[in-house]
Amino acid sequence: MTPTDPPTPPPLGLVVVGIGVAVIVLGLVIWSGALNWFGRLPGDIRYESGSTRVYFPLASMLLVSVVLSVLAALIRRWF
Repeated sequence: MTPTDPPTPPPLGLVVVGIGVAVIVLGLVIWSGALNWFGRLPGDIRYESGSTRVYFPLASMLLVSVVLSVLAALIRRWF
């Protein structure tokens, strides 16, 4: 391999197993109740009146966006 050759991607099976492990870990974290605070952040807007409920999870989705952006940047850097 010469310095001008593009890097080889990881095997697809390894990527699929990694994604599967990440999904299982996330499921266990949610199931354990460790994320009970999610959806109740100070920037989330909740309106309830009678039988009407409106919920805008602004702060929660901003947090998800930042976390996913950081993860995507790390994955791009490593692979």
